[in-house]
Amino acid sequence: MRASAFLYPWDVTGDPEAADRVASLGVRQVTLASAYHSTRALTPRHPRHRVVTARHAAVLFPPDARWHGRRLRPYQAGDWAPGDAFGEAARALADAGLEVHTWVVLAHNSRLGEEHPDTSVVNAYGDRYPWAPCIAQPDTRAYLVDLAAEAAVRPGARGTELESLGWYGLAHPHAHDKIGGVGLGDAGQYLMSLCFCAVCREGYGTRGLDADELAAAVRAALEPAWRGAHCDGGTARSSEAETGGGWTGVEKLLGETRAAATRAWRDHTARTLQEAAVTAVRAAAPGGFQVLLHADPVSYHCGANAGVDPAHILSVADGVVVPCTNGAGLLTPFAEQRRTGAVLAANFTVVSGMGGSPATLERDARAAAELGAAQLRLYHAGLASDGDLDAVRTALAAL
Repeated sequence: MRASAFLYPWDVTGDPEAADRVASLGVRQVTLASAYHSTRALTPRHPRHRVVTARHAAVLFPPDARWHGRRLRPYQAGDWAPGDAFGEAARALADAGLEVHTWVVLAHNSRLGEEHPDTSVVNAYGDRYPWAPCIAQPDTRAYLVDLAAEAAVRPGARGTELESLGWYGLAHPHAHDKIGGVGLGDAGQYLMSLCFCAVCREGYGTRGLDADELAAAVRAALEPAWRGAHCDGGTARSSEAETGGGWTGVEKLLGETRAAATRAWRDHTARTLQEAAVTAVRAAAPGGFQVLLHADPVSYHCGANAGVDPAHILSVADGVVVPCTNGAGLLTPFAEQRRTGAVLAANFTVVSGMGGSPATLERDARAAAELGAAQLRLYHAGLASDGDLDAVRTALAAL
């Protein structure tokens, strides 16, 4: 199985041994961040630092002239990734014999929401989610499409992986996050992620809904949860078949007609954005450039692994990267499409301290292969300890 390890540029720049160390794992490819959200990251082996604080979402290269005069434009990184940090790291990795693909985070940007609050998702209570740009807004869509094209097609890159190319909602590991006190379940998460900005309110109208009535229905449906009752909607982040009631729970809370109309609006919005972004990337890229999406096979799910319709997304992109750390079952809806040439990559966390299990990677990878995966993604070679990397090296040698 072809394997790729995720990396940040700051894992490589300033560390003359980093590229060869990654190559020694047995991977043939690196998925290197070129546009990324704010984070605080360990660098356990770097000779100059141990913690990198990326204070805001940024591009990790100098943006070009297409952004001049535009209200929404990407932010350059600060001292954590100065200049063309991506390019410097990519060249070092290529010199070590590794194929470089870009890793592009799109609709996840807290600084954008703080400086342009009108761009953010607004829930049924009027609360804004500054980390979640509303992907229905025309200016935001134009920004995301151009960002995808520029950040994906960097010199030397042979492909890209587009993350967060869809709706973001309530669930978000924010600074000192304290939203877990109420068990919302899959259905409650969906209701708390519905957007009521001006554009989405109009969008619901095109689907036969009154936005004020819908917002009131959402608040009424959630009221039992705030009093301690469980929202009927199954377990978040599993497939519809596995939940035994994920979407059924939404229908129970909102009613079938309202639920279907909200999903139709959101699905159409996400699908057309995904189509536009992939088209823009391909127009900017050389021949043979691979375009993958980080994806969840349930279209109403929100987050970094954007909810998609498997048949649709495999007709648009070259394939998908699917979260498999908690089991490889999410691969099945994509594999069932039997689309010739589509890339199905199983993404495993290999950092023990972040819930990964590098010791079982060989077994888990074989299980993923039985469900249709032909490639592996390893999150994350820069964050993992030496012991975790040793386990990865052993597993890849066996595979």
